[in-house]
Amino acid sequence: MVRRSTALLVPVGAATALAHAIWEVPAALGSRPAGERLERMRRSPRFHDGAFHNEVPASIAPASSGPGIMREMARDRMTRRPRSAVPLVTPATSDLTGVAADGLRTTWFGHATVLVELEGKRVLFDPVWSERVSPSQAVGPRRLHPLPMALDDLPPLDAVVISHDHYDHLDMRTIRRLAAAGPVPFVVPLGVGAHLERWGVPAGRIVELDWEERASINGLDLIATAARHFSGRRRPGENTTLWASWVVAGKHRRAFYTGDSGFFDDYAAIGAAHGPFDVTLVQIGAYSPYWPDIHMTPEQGVATHLAVRGGVLVPVHWATFNLAMHSWSEPVERLLADAAGHGVRVAVPRPGEPLDLDDLPDPDPWWRSVA
Repeated sequence: MVRRSTALLVPVGAATALAHAIWEVPAALGSRPAGERLERMRRSPRFHDGAFHNEVPASIAPASSGPGIMREMARDRMTRRPRSAVPLVTPATSDLTGVAADGLRTTWFGHATVLVELEGKRVLFDPVWSERVSPSQAVGPRRLHPLPMALDDLPPLDAVVISHDHYDHLDMRTIRRLAAAGPVPFVVPLGVGAHLERWGVPAGRIVELDWEERASINGLDLIATAARHFSGRRRPGENTTLWASWVVAGKHRRAFYTGDSGFFDDYAAIGAAHGPFDVTLVQIGAYSPYWPDIHMTPEQGVATHLAVRGGVLVPVHWATFNLAMHSWSEPVERLLADAAGHGVRVAVPRPGEPLDLDDLPDPDPWWRSVA
């Protein structure tokens, strides 16, 4: 008698993809800093007892991994997704070139990935082109909308800047492709270079900075500034690499990027030292009462913009990945309501839409048609 196998049959292509996703996990976890890199970290005033620490203490709340949050994540799941397709703008490469010597343009590709074109130079923040923000492309939070532009279609970059090492900001696959595409430098907080070196980025192209240190690249100053967050690719709160907000300063124009951060009083000091800013790129999504110290609410995002002396506020860190319990469009609606009360000018681009800060379009609440 011939026995039929009861094993689950997996298509060859799917099995290969799954095996590759599992095989990638150890590399995606990155590397721990060692040697001269670790010695430099130990000299930072923020590093002691084997880890970096916030100047204003921040808790990531043990309750954030308990049964309460799991029940909340299971409820109202559909409200945390757009009901229809998010409208994208697919810029041609030519649309992202030729910014004037005194010009400033931003292009938000979704979540925290933003291209800043300032005085003819291009800086790409927290590039994530993978489908999932996870050590494995088989599991983890998945995109709620496609990318508006292929990574290979980006114009030449002057710098890639990373805010911290969480998966939704530091993506191994994207870093490897950017490193192979050309001699672009990577400017990162202390310790993050260990991950990049493991992924094949030459040490000579990695610039690691502590808060208030700067790198001058092609006429731009890139300055690491304070943030209130945490780090870790193996476990939350490992904090063996630093986190930062960033200033991009040219001769005439300035931009500020919050990265991920809870609200804290040092934003006023950043504004006093480095502002005013023509534009702020402010994290407004993935907030929760379970972790109030490490992500800002939209109202705190407005307060941050005012504290650093910003001109136009462009919200980021919303719309692309489902990372908290609030509804999909709640962050931007709350932001606009609070900004109106403070006289703050807000521009909310579609993913992929270039914004010329000197010629902003009339406000268009595009998200309401899909929320």
